[in-house]
Amino acid sequence: MVRKIDDSITVSPQITPDQVTEIARAGFSGIVNNRPDGEETGQPAGDAIRTVAETMGLSYTEIPVTSAGFSHAQIDAMREALDNAQGPIFAFCRSGTRSTNLWALAEAKAGGDPETIVTKAAEAGYDLSGIRPMLDALAGAR
Repeated sequence: MVRKIDDSITVSPQITPDQVTEIARAGFSGIVNNRPDGEETGQPAGDAIRTVAETMGLSYTEIPVTSAGFSHAQIDAMREALDNAQGPIFAFCRSGTRSTNLWALAEAKAGGDPETIVTKAAEAGYDLSGIRPMLDALAGAR
């Protein structure tokens, strides 16, 4: 299920190369892949999605997030992808949760209000209570 978080980002579960054309036609400027290749049998390869994205004129960024959690390098890479976007970003992972969490952490690190971030995610169907302490710490670190 595709879920719009705000005007800058929409998240979704795994996409296929065939869906990239629809994503481009919907007005997205780039794709962020938060899923490591080979996480699940039958999962489309990131390079196949990248090829179609670049053919369609979309930026493509891989920021794989594993069960090890989120690093500052990943948060910074997400922030960079959002900041450099020429329009809304379409991010995906297995379910959309990692993409939402990484977006939230990048927003907090950039000085976003944790309460606003949590509310936007909740309105899209994602619960950020598990990372709320990290959001507060990142927002306070500025």
